[in-house]
Formats: sequence, C-alpha cells, structure tokens
Amino acid sequence: MEKRKIFIGADSAGFEMKNALCEHLREAGYDVTDCGCFSGASCHYPEFAEVGCKSVQEAPDAHFGILVCGTGIGMSMAANRVPGIRAAVCTNEFHASYSRAHNNANIICPLGKFQMRILCQIFSGHRVPDYICGNHFLIILRVLFHIAGKK
Repeated sequence: MEKRKIFIGADSAGFEMKNALCEHLREAGYDVTDCGCFSGASCHYPEFAEVGCKSVQEAPDAHFGILVCGTGIGMSMAANRVPGIRAAVCTNEFHASYSRAHNNANIICPLGKFQMRILCQIFSGHRVPDYICGNHFLIILRVLFHIAGKK
C-alpha cells in the first residue's frame, strides 16, 4: 500500500505539537512533509498557512494538511482564504473525523496551545473573552493582505 502524504505546518505556538505530530504520523506510516516553522522563535501563522495550503493544492497525491497554531482559529481563517482549501478547527477526534468525512476538509487545524479541559472551563462558565486587538489585529491584517494579495 502506498504511503498517504500529509503536509504539516505551524507557527511558534504550535511548533512543539507539530513536531510531535510529524513523529507520530511518520511512525504510523504516513509520508509527512514539514512546512515549517522550524524553531520555537516567535513567528506569525499567515506565512506557514500559505506554505501548507499551497503544498496541499500542488501535490496531486496529497491526502491532506495539518496546520497548528495556538488555538487553531488563526490558521483555519488564513487557510480558508486560499481558493480550494477547506480548513476546519478540530479540538477532538470527532471534529477531525467528521470534518474530513462530512465536510471534505483538506486541512485540519488542531489547537497547539490549549487543552480541552481549559476550553471546557471557559465555555461552561460563559466567560468567553472579548477580542484583544493589539498585535492580533496586525496578524489579521497580514491574513487579509499577505495571502489574499497574491492572487
């Protein structure tokens, strides 16, 4: 049986999870291509979302891609701006399975920074935080103009 090809990328918040996933997937028999980042140094997700998405688009034998950032949200938002990409934030096995099986997601975006226990605590108490502008606004602008501007 031919190995299934997976492209995986991350920003600095997802760096450790990306490396662990690469190792696990290779041991499971997948052909894994690491699309960066390549250190834990601070970096931003739009560039690595673009590399991962373009890799999935351009490889006819690609099974799918995985993009990891702190919450999965930034990577999925950046990825979904790339034509032909269907990215889904996946916080558990059910989400990953159904996004692939039911929604034909070709990119899944797990959380690199938070654990499910923490997310459950936030939502069970209805303490959903407000948007924190600052540096996050600049990153969103990068998503809007960096990837979309290359059409």
